[in-house]
Amino acid sequence: MPLPIPPSDLAPIERLRAVVHCLRAPGGCPWDREQTHESLIPHLIEEAYEVAEALQEGDPEKMADELGDLLLQPVLHAEIASEGGTFDLDKVAGMITEKLIRRHPHVFGDSSADSADAVLIQWDAIKQKERGEKHPSALDGVTRGLPALMRAQKLQKKAAKVGFDWPDIAPVLSKIREETSELEEALTGMDPAALKHEVGDLLFSVVNLARKLHVDAESALAATNARFISRFEGVESHLRHGGKALSEATLEEMDAAWEQMKRLETQV
Repeated sequence: MPLPIPPSDLAPIERLRAVVHCLRAPGGCPWDREQTHESLIPHLIEEAYEVAEALQEGDPEKMADELGDLLLQPVLHAEIASEGGTFDLDKVAGMITEKLIRRHPHVFGDSSADSADAVLIQWDAIKQKERGEKHPSALDGVTRGLPALMRAQKLQKKAAKVGFDWPDIAPVLSKIREETSELEEALTGMDPAALKHEVGDLLFSVVNLARKLHVDAESALAATNARFISRFEGVESHLRHGGKALSEATLEEMDAAWEQMKRLETQV
């Protein structure tokens, strides 16, 4: 027998919570009922990236749809936790509400912060005070689970706040050249560990350049990935229309088609 559909006159967030409760209840969905906090981690990460893609595309309808998919994740986690009596969605919402009030004394109190940078400095100070850290590191608060490019940029930004930073772009570019040279030296030995080390150093230096130029490294690489896909698919289509499969084409033919795709981009 089907479960009753939660009434449509409920507030949307309450109706969502009621639907998720039904999915997890006896007689609900077998897949939803077997999920745990741990099993849902990949879905949480995937949904966050799909939201990011929708935001980059700027399609409001897709944004709303993907944000809904992401919203489902905390509602599911809260439902699972409530079954064990640890917390529920109201506690989640209550905790973040109180945190926002505490960490915005310039809005809800008598503190002052007249710039975005001042707000972030104040936020970090309040967070460290809340944690009660006796010897906090300036790098605290950068989550290990972040993508490596994003984490590198956040670590560098934290270090820069306490003065560990180059004053301008020139030494950053010099560092990139230095790391490129060290990678070239490592290529002579082809030691896997050394190559990994030097490639990592080079990537870290390039991320530092992005930060100094006020470019988000993660978004920049995501945009490059999208361009690569578009151009590569264009190469495939170009060769296919010429009666040749990609596997049959020479590198010179593929490169010529690639350059043509680049030229077409500039004409759009």
